[in-house]
Amino acid sequence: MEITSVQNPKVKLVSLLQSSSKLRKENNSFVVEGKKEFNLAVKSGYTPLQIFICTPLYGNYIEANLRQLNLEFVSELVYQKMAFRGTTEGIIAVFEKRELLLQNILLKKNPIVLVLEGVEKPGNLGAILRSADAAGVDAVIVCDTQTDFFNPNVIRASIGCFFSVQSAICTSDECFKWLNSNNIKYYSASLDATKFYHEQNLRESCAFVMGTEANGLSSFWQLNKENLIKIPMLGKIDSLNVSVSAAILCYEAQRQRNFS
Repeated sequence: MEITSVQNPKVKLVSLLQSSSKLRKENNSFVVEGKKEFNLAVKSGYTPLQIFICTPLYGNYIEANLRQLNLEFVSELVYQKMAFRGTTEGIIAVFEKRELLLQNILLKKNPIVLVLEGVEKPGNLGAILRSADAAGVDAVIVCDTQTDFFNPNVIRASIGCFFSVQSAICTSDECFKWLNSNNIKYYSASLDATKFYHEQNLRESCAFVMGTEANGLSSFWQLNKENLIKIPMLGKIDSLNVSVSAAILCYEAQRQRNFS
């Protein structure tokens, strides 16, 4: 049977999960839209609790693996009610959240890690995950976060890289200890630095620590002045988005290791 009423309790729950961080926490679940994002979530080991398909948008062919799951069909009107964005190929799913812990990160030899302190904007976090995936970053660690990692804007802005990049949530102190225990040298991006990022030897294990665009890094990550680095700013203002800055730093590490 097809769900045709926007008042259906399941439809209402999905809509609320899209907008409420509190409800996502209470229900230990979050929403994923789109075929690519859905497939990446499943491939990454996330468990789908409920799947909604709108056949006029998705198509009439439903894969066998989907038919074996908890599947519901919905009308276009209902789908638009649930969808955070309209062009998501007719599939929305509720997934079980999982803890993003430092101890679950698997590191290869000489890893590149991104550390984000106090990130506030879900879109920025998603864009950074996208850059991290492209630059071959081993892990993204979010410290003292001011946003919900499972916000739909994070998943949307990451275009699925939310699931392809190892991530963890912790405090700055926990991250600092983890970096030291894994012999990973960190470099803090700061306008107060005297050294440019390309002047550092980034061929060994390294982490780049990024602050918010509004306030930069806290003093916690700027105590060691030798670890401060900066990107040249040749314009009138410090205009680089944090995701762009992160990409520049990570690609420099890759350049030194693979292209120099």
